[in-house]
Amino acid sequence: GCDSSLNLTSQKATDAVDGIFRSLRDITRVRMHMKQFNSIHNPGSNTHQASASYKPLLKQVVEEICNPDRSDTVDIEHISSGLTDLLKTGFSMFMKVNRPHPGDHPLLIIFMVGGVSVSEVKMVKDLVATRKPGTQVIVLSSVLLTPHSAVELLFAPDRLQPDAHI
Repeated sequence: GCDSSLNLTSQKATDAVDGIFRSLRDITRVRMHMKQFNSIHNPGSNTHQASASYKPLLKQVVEEICNPDRSDTVDIEHISSGLTDLLKTGFSMFMKVNRPHPGDHPLLIIFMVGGVSVSEVKMVKDLVATRKPGTQVIVLSSVLLTPHSAVELLFAPDRLQPDAHI
């Protein structure tokens, strides 16, 4: 709502910050139903506050997909398609049939709605190369984010159709 810092008032700044925190609370509410990927913050323990850490959601998802000791993933779901998968799903009601896992395939396609940064793409590439060599990974996104455009999106009035010129 400000075209220059000369027009910035305390109320406008407070409204902008309130909007950012409102968005963060909305994201938290959306992710509450998730069991495994519900937080990017590990607070550490009461005795070791310095051990608190940040682990990006994208990194958590890729590590889970590439985990060789995986069990059934709770937040990543395989959606059946085709006759073979439909038959497997039907037989799973009568007998133990393992659902396919995203890590079982030689091609991993990740699409990030809202944008992805170059450093995130590199992180995915490095994780897949070290944890699951031989797997081809394709990262797609609605936009390639820069540090400047990511901040602009925080302040965009309508995040689904931002007026930020990215």
